[in-house]
Amino acid sequence: MTTEKNNGGAPTARRDTRAAALAAVRGLGLALVSLPVAVFCLTLSLVSIALIPVGVGIVTTPWILTGVRAFANWRRVLAAEWAGVRIPARYRPVPPDANPWARTFTMLRDPATWRDLGWLWVDTTAGFFTALLPAMMFLYPLEGFAIAAGVWRVLPDPYWYGFVPVTGQASALGAAGLGAAVLILAHRFAPAVLTGHFRLTRAVLGSHQGELAERVKVLTETRQVAVDSSAAELRRIERDLHDGAQARLVAMGMDLGTVEMLLDKDPQQAKALLAQARRSSAEALAELRDLVRGIHPPVLAERGLGDAIRALALRLPIATEVTVDLDGRAQAPVESAAYFAVSEVLTNAVKHADAERIWIDVHHTDGRLRIGVTDDGRGGAVIEAGSGLAGVERRLGTFDGVLAVSSPAGGPTMVTMEIPCALS
Repeated sequence: MTTEKNNGGAPTARRDTRAAALAAVRGLGLALVSLPVAVFCLTLSLVSIALIPVGVGIVTTPWILTGVRAFANWRRVLAAEWAGVRIPARYRPVPPDANPWARTFTMLRDPATWRDLGWLWVDTTAGFFTALLPAMMFLYPLEGFAIAAGVWRVLPDPYWYGFVPVTGQASALGAAGLGAAVLILAHRFAPAVLTGHFRLTRAVLGSHQGELAERVKVLTETRQVAVDSSAAELRRIERDLHDGAQARLVAMGMDLGTVEMLLDKDPQQAKALLAQARRSSAEALAELRDLVRGIHPPVLAERGLGDAIRALALRLPIATEVTVDLDGRAQAPVESAAYFAVSEVLTNAVKHADAERIWIDVHHTDGRLRIGVTDDGRGGAVIEAGSGLAGVERRLGTFDGVLAVSSPAGGPTMVTMEIPCALS
């Protein structure tokens, strides 16, 4: 029994050590990146808003606030990926055809915008400290060990290491003991400290007062957008039927009428018209299949979301790796929304990212369907009015889903989609 416990304890200790070291590295990298970016975004935002009365801010503010939202969404992705802390993004939709004035004041009236700005300020102070702390818990003990190794001789007398006044070799050993204690704490609590950083982020970015009212307002707006989108989709289907398959079927009927008159007079011409009618019927059938596939792909209805996304990946001109971990199927409307959202993201990656490889991960956890699409392209993707990503955000918002995009210049681009749902 004792041997089994020891053998099982070693892998656990190594796993804990790796987790603590990874938390320290992630926290250090996050602190070094987030501080200058947060200061830059906060400064630009405040200056742009201050310039609204003179007209300049009307043009610049929507672009800057869109960048702030992208930075906040990137942090939401890291919070979910690194600490399992979910921070929903509840931004009010901006009409895609809005003029700069309407876009500016729509965004400024959104409480989420002011939460973003408040978070930027917190991220440069307490957020920076909590992100850096896991690394400091590993680095600070090195000073104590160096002091005990003889560095105390060149330090001023007394030199305070923490609460230990170093005046000689004995007190230097005390400093090393304090460093060892801090190192033990780092090994045990570094991941929890990094998780605390993301919980602080959630406390500032997440909505508090009036959360239910804000949720109802956002859902009302997204459902209105969904109704408008459905009406536009119906008009597109009617137009495609009228201009495509219907026109071909009418022409085919006219050809068959002519064939009836030519059967006795000119059999050769009748045969040519029959061949033309057959081609028209095949083309009409192909157009109808494409139209039905655009409404609801047969593979999605028959085999589910995982296989439908795999079929999408097979049609891409880019090497694509798909990982699916689903224990059942979501409701048909949820699957349809997720499928077309993935399709739009993949289309953007092929057209704009100049990527060589794409990774798609689909899984269900904690009552949420979660889809990640990552490409190694040039980056720079943002959610802005009128863009394909904005359409994806509206589509997911209909089901209270969220979209987060991390796409720094030079890549890679990581798009994360989440939809609350149950599998059956």
